Amino acid sequence: MPSVLPDGEPMPEDGALPPHALAGAAERPLGFYLHVPYCATRCGYCDFNTYTATELRGSGGALASRDNYADTLVEEVRLARKVLGDDRREVRTVFVGGGTPTLLAAGDLVRMLGAIRDEFGIADDAEITTEANPESVNPAYLEELRAGGFNRVSFGMQSAKQHVLKILDRTHTPGRPEVCVAEARAAGFEHVNLDLIYGTPGESDADWQASLDAAIGAGPDHVSAYALIVEEGTQLARRIRRGEVPMTDDDVHADRYLMTESALSAAGFEWYEVSNWATSADARCLHNELYWRGADWWGAGPGAHSHVGGVRWWNVKHPGAYAQALGEGRSPGAGREVLPAEDRRVERILLELRLADGCPLSLLAPAGLAAAEQALDEGLLAGKPFAAGRAVLTLRGRLLADAVVRDLVD
Repeated sequence: MPSVLPDGEPMPEDGALPPHALAGAAERPLGFYLHVPYCATRCGYCDFNTYTATELRGSGGALASRDNYADTLVEEVRLARKVLGDDRREVRTVFVGGGTPTLLAAGDLVRMLGAIRDEFGIADDAEITTEANPESVNPAYLEELRAGGFNRVSFGMQSAKQHVLKILDRTHTPGRPEVCVAEARAAGFEHVNLDLIYGTPGESDADWQASLDAAIGAGPDHVSAYALIVEEGTQLARRIRRGEVPMTDDDVHADRYLMTESALSAAGFEWYEVSNWATSADARCLHNELYWRGADWWGAGPGAHSHVGGVRWWNVKHPGAYAQALGEGRSPGAGREVLPAEDRRVERILLELRLADGCPLSLLAPAGLAAAEQALDEGLLAGKPFAAGRAVLTLRGRLLADAVVRDLVD
């Protein structure tokens, strides 16, 4: 969850949605995102809405404590039931993110999931994921999550090299994420993801290859690999500005991406979104696909964003303010926006073009269609899908995805 909230119109105190938001809801999947904003330490590159114990001390008091956080979040799930009224959709995906969700007791995560089951029902084939820090779980913890209904876990590996982890301020021991994959498999998890970051200052090609080899060797069925983005206001940005560490350039990012595609495809993974690879269709992250395809999701927790039927809203950031609002029977929503048709069209292009099956050419305005034809000529879009009416990125197009998207949304 980003740390900066957008502007928007005020959120009704009861969280009520415009009537049109639920029109046709039965035809759209419904998911839940549960945000756990706590971290043991702050990573130097992190710009998410997270808090360490030191940052919360004296700020929000007991309301901001993680000890009763699960109870507070359950109250928002109950609010969601009231707001969505007679919407009888079962939940298809649940994703618990952070922060570090596994700083909470496993029983707390299971209880939060149980509230969704009690209020909405969860589909038999639902995907239920939690993120996890490798140092914050053990076999017993993973077994409790699995018994409680979780069937997918995503470990933050980032790198296999100690000096790279140190630059990122990651505290886990190299090799621990790979052990976690084995522990998750032993606990009965069907699907396991490893998150990687490339382009860290001081990382070499050999370092990145070692990270890819270690991740593949661990045996996950999904890998996410992201270029490091240095966000203003982070500790890493300050270190780069002071000249303590070098900034990685775009050419290095491109080279690392090509290394990633080569290694993962050789190991039986296929890309299905620019930064995500899976060993099969069943191994894809269904929850993220729900975002990318503009379905409905309720984001519970401080700073969490939601979207239902073209209405997007976001919660207050601070855990204390979040708990206070729910304790007083108010929506924790800080603001919302009703997306005009043109904004929804543009967002579809922005998100769907990143997918392996691309976006329909019918979404493009005349200028965007002309840009697509030029991108086709330049080898950025694939020919056969284009002839069938879809804009699909080639490997070279993936390297320049942001630029291609900018041209196509004109």
